[in-house]
Amino acid sequence: MSEEAKQTRINKYLSEVGYCSRREADKLIEQGRVTINGKVPEMGTKISEGDLVQVDGESISGTNDKPVYLAFNKPVGIVCTTDTGVEKDNIIDFINYPKRIFPIGRLDKPSEGLIFLTNDGDIVNKILRARNNHEKEYLVTVDKPITP
Repeated sequence: MSEEAKQTRINKYLSEVGYCSRREADKLIEQGRVTINGKVPEMGTKISEGDLVQVDGESISGTNDKPVYLAFNKPVGIVCTTDTGVEKDNIIDFINYPKRIFPIGRLDKPSEGLIFLTNDGDIVNKILRARNNHEKEYLVTVDKPITP
């Protein structure tokens, strides 16, 4: 395998190791808070195995982190958001998992049901992209007769 094939964009790497989302990584890179081997990278810079990646001077390592996949029966009243500072009844605080995870898709606050959470950004894209033609099925209960 060529050296080029082993490289990963820095924002994708930070997402894959569970540090932050790709968008959040882009912001950190723009702010100059990320370094690769002691140098501030440009947007889109690729890293190779063995490169030292740091955010705010703290080393980031994904070598021991395995993907996390959780199946969760979301109760009514919990919001499917990772924005823990704004919504007090959010799914992340409710589950209180020790590593960074995020929901795959969403269920509305008044809904309950199965939702998956993960730290694996690649699987999220594979599941949610419309071009992958994944069928969705919803069971709905109403409290009034259905009319035309």
